[in-house]
Amino acid sequence: MDQQTEEKQMGKRGFLDLYSKKQLDLTLNHKQPDKIVVDFGSTAVTGIHVLTVERLREHYALEKKPVRVIEPYQMLGLIEDDLIDALGIDVIGVWGQDNMFGYNNLPPLKLFRTFWGQEVLVPDKFSTQTDEKGDLLSFPSGDQSVKPSAKMPLNGYFFDAIERQGPINDENPDVEDNLEEFTPVTDEALQYWKKEAALARSSGKGVVAGFGGTALGDIAFVPGMQLKHPRGIRSVAEWYMSTILRRDYVEKVFDRQSALAVENLSKLFAVVGNNIDVAFLCGTDFGTQDSTFCSPEQFDDLWLPYYRRINDWIHSNTSWKTFKHSCGAVENFMGRFIDAGFDIINPVQVSAKGMDPKHLKETYGKHLTFWGGGINTQKTLPYGTTQMVREEVLRYCDIFSKDGGFVFNAVHNIQANVPVENVEAMFDAVKEFNSH
Repeated sequence: MDQQTEEKQMGKRGFLDLYSKKQLDLTLNHKQPDKIVVDFGSTAVTGIHVLTVERLREHYALEKKPVRVIEPYQMLGLIEDDLIDALGIDVIGVWGQDNMFGYNNLPPLKLFRTFWGQEVLVPDKFSTQTDEKGDLLSFPSGDQSVKPSAKMPLNGYFFDAIERQGPINDENPDVEDNLEEFTPVTDEALQYWKKEAALARSSGKGVVAGFGGTALGDIAFVPGMQLKHPRGIRSVAEWYMSTILRRDYVEKVFDRQSALAVENLSKLFAVVGNNIDVAFLCGTDFGTQDSTFCSPEQFDDLWLPYYRRINDWIHSNTSWKTFKHSCGAVENFMGRFIDAGFDIINPVQVSAKGMDPKHLKETYGKHLTFWGGGINTQKTLPYGTTQMVREEVLRYCDIFSKDGGFVFNAVHNIQANVPVENVEAMFDAVKEFNSH
């Protein structure tokens, strides 16, 4: 079948989407694509805040309607097909049934008015109260009979976890306490993933899925916001200390968690197959702006073996590529991420110490795909001029795009109140680069 006939049969959208999928395949296999692949909205670390999504829809004169909150903890907005087309996005995500607050994230939906006056669509069980300060409280599983697990400050744009650390039994610690939320995948969930992955694949776009249960100490999950009465180590500070002071306990948690993860992934692959391209495995941060949370040697001893267990199973049994998120100054961890079996690193925080794009690409670019790093979201995107945005995007695209291995995304999620003109300038710069 020639190209023209195929395009007529599939329709323009379908043909272009197949092109996007092909470019992602080339990119992930470190072959030079015809264009830089663009992702915004496929994961909880590559998204756009609901307010900015609404302003982008207005800017591009798209249908006026409430934006759906796809991830309520960070208040990320669903990027629908019309905006995907307007922005030139090549990758879509398959999201789980439940959100980080522990209730179903799927329709039915209801309207909710935010502090900043935006009317958005939220899950039916999105359950909140305001406290005496006017802050917005969210509850685990939407159950207001228990203590709240997250809070959005009155002048804020997303939630923060509320720690509910109980007494820690160091005399007789029970590993099951920190495994309460890690359970075997259900038959219902398997059927959901099967349906949603097939639907995503039919779009022809590149597909990312975050199945969950593979995070290994992700601080966003440690407080257990979805649990009504979380047990075990649920304080962020206590968790970091425990990686040293309760090392044996944390190892046992990781061992059990990673073993269960492989069991679940085996069941998931049986129904999903290769309808996804990328498995988003881990959002555990190892870096700050200037340093790291642990030594490289501690990473080798405590995290690497369990990451490798999960990655090795995926690479031995599927065609999926594996996605690791870590903010901060993690240049000295890059080789270790490779050793652990990760194919993709995000968000590539180019403003952090030692994270020079040219050095990263030349040193690790043959083994890692850099998914992000296209624009500095701390300074340039929110505070720079449109010309500054354009120049930075073109510069980073030129560095990262050689020989594939680069998916364009910002350094983490695009937040509220970023000038929409700057966001447009970012997308226009990618299109300009791709047109050469």
